[in-house]
Amino acid sequence: MNTTTKQVILITGASSDFGALAARTLARAGHIAYASMRGTTGRNAPQVEAVQQYAAEHKVDLRTVELDVASQESADAAIQQIVAEQGRLDVVIHNAGHMSFGPAEAFTPEQFAELYDINVLSTQRVNRAALPLLRQQGRGLLVWVSSSSARGGTPPYLSPYFAAKAAMDSLAVSYASELTRWGIETSIVVPGAFTKGTNHFVHSGKPADQARADEYHNGPYAGLPEQSLKKLANLEPADADVGEVATAIARIIDTPFGKRPFRIHIDPSQDGAEIVNGVADRVRSEMFRRIGLEDLLHPAVTERSKA
Repeated sequence: MNTTTKQVILITGASSDFGALAARTLARAGHIAYASMRGTTGRNAPQVEAVQQYAAEHKVDLRTVELDVASQESADAAIQQIVAEQGRLDVVIHNAGHMSFGPAEAFTPEQFAELYDINVLSTQRVNRAALPLLRQQGRGLLVWVSSSSARGGTPPYLSPYFAAKAAMDSLAVSYASELTRWGIETSIVVPGAFTKGTNHFVHSGKPADQARADEYHNGPYAGLPEQSLKKLANLEPADADVGEVATAIARIIDTPFGKRPFRIHIDPSQDGAEIVNGVADRVRSEMFRRIGLEDLLHPAVTERSKA
């Protein structure tokens, strides 16, 4: 990689899965990657040690930073630390999220709110911490890790997660046009349902109202959880590699300014999201043209972005 393209990158939710893989991949590509996570001196201390070992073994610039996406104060502090150490921030990767599994009715409203907080409000906190700097710089890139569930086939029992991811994707689209005149780019990465290679399903949340859930499990929907998960796994090709998501993110970051894709899909199971998103994104572009805002579809070239 050309050393002039080295980027300072923040990845949220990087203690495991897509985030951890992306952080390592980006560091290997020659970037300065900050794998953020909460509890760096507590619950995630082993992950911090693993990051340090990986950086030493591979001789890459991979670091950790404390960032609890549920706290604006923590988000502000993380950005301030990165800027203090590097003097800038080039890329923010919105990856933090959590999954849940069970009948929608059995989740309490508070559980829905919690999933929304983790998957959606977290991005708003990080944006409010990072965007003043990126706007001042006149350049930057936001990468949003969405999900094919936002618009693709939607199997039952994943409603809180699906609803939150759809909201996050919509927020990413809205932010995109509000940042282009500042020279800030947006790319939305849409992974499919990788059932192997991540802990999403293993660590998914459960409904708080077990009695209500049992009415489904012991009634006409008996056996549906096992059938749904098994069939989802069967749709996934044997050679599906969850690392492709990290590779795709690295490819986006190494793409020259103004050439980065607005949206890409990494969905081995082909659940249809790419088709639906393709239509929606074309409709968006056409509407912007009709109302004379076509310039918002492309990042403005600022003095800083030329550098």
